[in-house]
Amino acid sequence: MSISRRTARTARILGVASASAALAIGAAGNALACQIGDFSAEAKCDGGKGVIVVTDKDATRVPAIITVFLENNGADAKQVGKPEHLKGSATGATVGFAEDWQPNATYRVHVKAGGKVVDEDITPNLTTPSTACQASAPSTPAAPSKSASPTPSKPASKTPQDNATPTPSTSQSSTAPAGTTRNAPSPAAGDSNLAETGADSNTGLIAGIAAALVAVGGGAVFFGMRRRGASTGR
Repeated sequence: MSISRRTARTARILGVASASAALAIGAAGNALACQIGDFSAEAKCDGGKGVIVVTDKDATRVPAIITVFLENNGADAKQVGKPEHLKGSATGATVGFAEDWQPNATYRVHVKAGGKVVDEDITPNLTTPSTACQASAPSTPAAPSKSASPTPSKPASKTPQDNATPTPSTSQSSTAPAGTTRNAPSPAAGDSNLAETGADSNTGLIAGIAAALVAVGGGAVFFGMRRRGASTGR
């Protein structure tokens, strides 16, 4: 059975369209697949300590294994830590490797994802900054202000009035004013000026004067009576 030209032309058109669609689907698949360009690495400082951070921006979230090596003259000097698992995201997922990196050091970061979809290094190799991480200075407690420290109170100094012996007031004085005998103690019975006979020392003088007066009076009476008798006898 012969094929008409129209049928052949239609078949060719459908074939070209199918091929174009296959190519478009393949390109789209490759664009969405995980690739090494989705990964990046950076040396950072975290609290004065070094860390190497790897970021995965694979929107398909293909699980990946990240391994980091310190390079020395183009060869691996050591492996940093252990391999870490990372599953990317459209915004970027990260994983960190603690490393006390030195300035201008070189690190090789290897990525293996999706079996054999990605199995290569991030290019170019990571070169650290020219300045090392600075350890944060320990915070020192603030010194207490002088006003906050308690000041010991000084003992009250004694004034001259406190040390002086209190003087009694005039009303409490035991010394009587001059010329007054109100407070003078009365003499005791044994301290009198009496003689051993018990009489005052002035009593003898008074008695002598009285005797003299009596004698004078008696003489005067005697002479008076005598003169009177003589006058009568004449």
